[in-house]
Amino acid sequence: MDGTLSPKPARPTARGRMFFANPGPTNIPDSVLLATARASVDFNDPNFIAVYDACVAGLKRVLKTEQHVFFYTASGHGAWEACLVNTLSPGDLVLIPDTGYFSDSWAKMCGGLGIAVQMVGADWRRGCDIAAIEAALAADKDHRIKAVCAVHNETAAGTRLPIEAVRAAMDRVGHPALLMADTISSLGSYDFRMDEWGVDVCVGGSQKGLMLPAGFSFNGASEKAMAAHRASTHPRHYFDWTEMLTRRHRSFVGTIPVTLFYGLQEALRLLLEEEGLDQVFARHARLGRGVRAAVQTWSANNGPQLFCQNPERLSDSVTAILMPQGHNAEDVRRIALERFNVSLGGGLGKLGGQVFRIGHLGDLNEPMVIGTLGAVEMALELAGVPHGKGGVQAALEEFARAG
Repeated sequence: MDGTLSPKPARPTARGRMFFANPGPTNIPDSVLLATARASVDFNDPNFIAVYDACVAGLKRVLKTEQHVFFYTASGHGAWEACLVNTLSPGDLVLIPDTGYFSDSWAKMCGGLGIAVQMVGADWRRGCDIAAIEAALAADKDHRIKAVCAVHNETAAGTRLPIEAVRAAMDRVGHPALLMADTISSLGSYDFRMDEWGVDVCVGGSQKGLMLPAGFSFNGASEKAMAAHRASTHPRHYFDWTEMLTRRHRSFVGTIPVTLFYGLQEALRLLLEEEGLDQVFARHARLGRGVRAAVQTWSANNGPQLFCQNPERLSDSVTAILMPQGHNAEDVRRIALERFNVSLGGGLGKLGGQVFRIGHLGDLNEPMVIGTLGAVEMALELAGVPHGKGGVQAALEEFARAG
């Protein structure tokens, strides 16, 4: 490194706009980018407080809750930690359905915070069995389990876990544990109903379905979660809900990322008013079907396959694609990026090199998806990966059927 501010690019500069098909961060709409391009303002200024309050109200509409919301200057991992330290105590036990890389990450965080973990094992390709979750809760006769920590959408595996079914299982056995849901890659992409589903704490982030830059995250918290908070003995300060409740904004121990709230205000307008949530969910479902149609076509000739093998658990925000044995997913990702300026998601954890991922969430439409699929199909050919021909055509036909 020579210390210059303009280092030589690692690859030649490509012309045209990058097709960004990662499952997070996601594409940021131009109007959101423009909304964040503002001079600094005092976060106690009445004009900003009006924006802040509107954002809280709008986010509650997306979460479908009338309960508490707390914001943090942190990634989604910060909101994970906040929900744990605010509602649990050292030595408490949580139950975590095994959905993939991110459920494992949540378990690892619990261990670092002195919280015991019981995993409900699962085949990542099929999703965690609700009956297995129910059995684990039913066996907990002494109610040692204080929370069920469930990932709504597992971006590493391209699977979803029906949170409403987890709540129903808890109710059937009369278990009093808190229900915590990671909505980071589902919120704003498909339906989430915090109050109706009896979710006590939800975890969300800015950089996925909300179409914002990364950098802030949030928790929704029920009254039951607030009662658990008052009984919690876990050390905390930056994420302390009690401390936050003393502040005008009822969030943020420290400086507020003001410009991101102007972006959030615009993103919420796009979701709630310009498109409408039901149309947002329908669009994501449609895009997901198109991507899966392409992958199912490529799977011929011993080609790449959908990682998720359970049709009921397929994600509408990301598709994970398993490579044929002997072929490395990173080769496909490298060719797509270097030759065609298309950025795909890589495999996480033990899926590294085995899987690449196509994100289809956020600010995205059919032509953008078709462009991405075309680049993937060319990359498969250039990398010498066996595959069925016509994946792009299959996606086009799926989109045409959808009207």
